[in-house]
Amino acid sequence: MGGIKSGKKNKKIEARKDYVSWFEIPAIDFQQAVEFYQYIFGITMQQNITEANAMAYFPTNTGIGGAVVAGSGYVPSDSGSLIYLNGGDNLSLVLDKIEPAGGRIIMPKTLISEESGYFAVFIDSQGNKLALHSLN
Repeated sequence: MGGIKSGKKNKKIEARKDYVSWFEIPAIDFQQAVEFYQYIFGITMQQNITEANAMAYFPTNTGIGGAVVAGSGYVPSDSGSLIYLNGGDNLSLVLDKIEPAGGRIIMPKTLISEESGYFAVFIDSQGNKLALHSLN
């Protein structure tokens, strides 16, 4: 596999703190999706519903934000990019709520390494494949 080459000299690009700045999780049944995420994370999501789309925001004070979104062009999928959501201090606390909320666990809590922690993969109530990560 080769690298990307061009006739121009590459300018040095500094490493970024985060390479993700925002994420959107598509939904067909918006309210069901919002209820799913509110339940598994024990949060309340602020909603903005317009004629064009509906968005429910994951609450955050700092760091990367995201939303559940329904509208034209937002199609749930179990293939493609995989978003890792923060599982908190122990992802088992979130993972244990996925199936009662209408989701499905496809990879249980799995150790990456002592330094990197754990991950799990699940299908949400809309059919999206996502993952959780935590240090414990």
